[in-house]
Amino acid sequence: MVAELSALQQIINALTGLDGLPAVIVECAVTTIYTSLGGFRISFITDNIQGVMVVGLIILAVITVGVETQIDTSLIAASGFLESSLLGWQLIYILPVAVVTNDFFISGFWMRTFASKTDRDLLIGTSIATVAITLILGLVGATGLLAAWTGAYPGDPPQSGSIAFFLLLGQLPAWVVGIVLVMTVSLSTAAFDSLQSGMVSTGSNDLFRNKLNFWWIRAAVVIIIVPVVVVALESPSVLQIYLISDLVSASSIPVLVIGLSERCYWWRGFEVVVGGLGGLLTVFIFGTIYYGSAQEGAYLLLLENGLYGDDWSAFGTSSLTHMLQNVKKPRSLTHSVGAFVAAPVGGLLWGFGALALRLGFQWSQAKAKGHRFDALDRPSPARPSFYTGDHAEADELDPDREQVYTQGTTDIKGKFF
Repeated sequence: MVAELSALQQIINALTGLDGLPAVIVECAVTTIYTSLGGFRISFITDNIQGVMVVGLIILAVITVGVETQIDTSLIAASGFLESSLLGWQLIYILPVAVVTNDFFISGFWMRTFASKTDRDLLIGTSIATVAITLILGLVGATGLLAAWTGAYPGDPPQSGSIAFFLLLGQLPAWVVGIVLVMTVSLSTAAFDSLQSGMVSTGSNDLFRNKLNFWWIRAAVVIIIVPVVVVALESPSVLQIYLISDLVSASSIPVLVIGLSERCYWWRGFEVVVGGLGGLLTVFIFGTIYYGSAQEGAYLLLLENGLYGDDWSAFGTSSLTHMLQNVKKPRSLTHSVGAFVAAPVGGLLWGFGALALRLGFQWSQAKAKGHRFDALDRPSPARPSFYTGDHAEADELDPDREQVYTQGTTDIKGKFF
């Protein structure tokens, strides 16, 4: 949510020169009102609008940029973008780790997954989305090159590379900029309402187990939006916001997914918590050793040094931060790369260390009390699902159904320790 609002105010400022705060406040108010009244269903509708806006924006950008943009060929070689670089090779590892692990935390993805009628529908939807997103990212990513080769980026004063696409569009005729601005606000609104709906769902179901009135959850979300707006306006880089969360997810998701396997029934919440926190601690230790300073190790956790450079530190943290914002001494990519390796690997090592510690403690406890050591026993299976109801009635209610089941209830709960 912070990144979404931060990007909106930066884009408005880049395209119009105006303060983006009023637009941010209006967006928060509008999305809060219609998500409160329409719930998650309205988010599906705005997602369709978002899709149309994305396609329209891409078509408009391709046509107008192709007609109006003039590339300065002298800037092509000077930019160095077509040359092989250490960063380019490192991003082949960093990007998949950051994006895949971070997507586990996006509740909107899970809500759409569970809302799919069948697994087949889910597979078709994700396949179409994969192709569409690949094409869109390819086109939008290419505008970063064009922005640099036309002189739109970095601009005067220098702007963040995360909005290079809009810096390029900002050089187009005023009517194009106006349309782009409307589409941008619409896209941001559609994305922001999904985040709001996801937060409401997570708070209601995961935190309060649907025992708290829904409107109290919505009120809490409204209160949370206030500091979100403040942080968004003070955030120097959209990428840095995303990449801090990438670092957290790279530390915690590897140890979490182990518990999703039925073969790893012995993996418990204790290992997940210790592993996730241990991954972040490993990044700090790596940064402290690499830079020889605990303060620099702490900066690495916040990705203050960014991504772009000529060493391996970012690779160790598995973060994608912006290195062009260096204002003190030169930083190197080693810190970013080193961080992206340290986070997941350190998390796994701490997780298995916690497993050994827990099993050792439980074994000692069993011996001391004369009990059987049962920490590695496979849990009892849940009750099986069974068919219930009338076939004819089920066909009438859902002609496309595959089977009608009532899930048997079970008292089996996961254990933390």
